[in-house]
Amino acid sequence: MATTSDISRGLIIKLDGSLYSVVEFGENKTARAAAKVWAKLKGVDNNRTIEKTWNSGDSIHPVRVERKNYQFLYKDDTGYNFMDNETFEQVSVQEEMVDAPQFLKEGQEVSVLFNTETEQPMNVELPDKIAMLVTYTEPGLKGDTATRTLKPATVETGATVNVPLFINEGELIRINTKTGDYVERVKE
Repeated sequence: MATTSDISRGLIIKLDGSLYSVVEFGENKTARAAAKVWAKLKGVDNNRTIEKTWNSGDSIHPVRVERKNYQFLYKDDTGYNFMDNETFEQVSVQEEMVDAPQFLKEGQEVSVLFNTETEQPMNVELPDKIAMLVTYTEPGLKGDTATRTLKPATVETGATVNVPLFINEGELIRINTKTGDYVERVKE
């Protein structure tokens, strides 16, 4: 049985019948009272974010999770369809389970997290940074580079990202999938 000393970032635990991923955690110690362990938890099977506090040494219920590499195939009425790169087995998940669905493009490699107890997919994670082609953006004004001014740009998946003025149509840019922000221009 695991205790609060086993809590780490990314650990998935079962709490009140739902699964939560540990986003942040810490320990509060006071001179007279027993130490408390707190954690900020993000729902894996729901969209809730909660904070939970335990007494130091309390039992927790971690869930064993397996991460497999899959390839995004297509989106249809059943959801987003992915294929295992080794067994060619296909799995379909709902949009809520995909971290950044607006940046998914056909053939892209992703990680699918499976609950080993039920063999059900729990979450789909895109790589932290991906390269995308800019399909439309307004031309930047010459000489308007004194400030860090951003303009909207549409990428190949249809998502809109704010980019610096020097980015033009047809260029590859790197995007942070966690925040949706522009990172850098990709040199070919």
